[in-house]
Amino acid sequence: MAKKRLEMVFKNQKDKTSRLSLDDPREDVTDAEIKAAMENILTANIFETADGDLVSIASARIVSTDVQEIVL
Repeated sequence: MAKKRLEMVFKNQKDKTSRLSLDDPREDVTDAEIKAAMENILTANIFETADGDLVSIASARIVSTDVQEIVL
């Protein structure tokens, strides 16, 4: 069974990366929607890291993982 995860990567005040992940993103989510969500996260300034506030968008990606359950 394939699993998907949206990973949004931001830069913080010390220019280090911080990642926010969401499991099972919508199949039809667009690049524009992801960018808008990331911009809203920056504008709202609701997350703070050990290295300071999130200050810019670094990247985003959808990661697919194929998981095979094994019954023991």
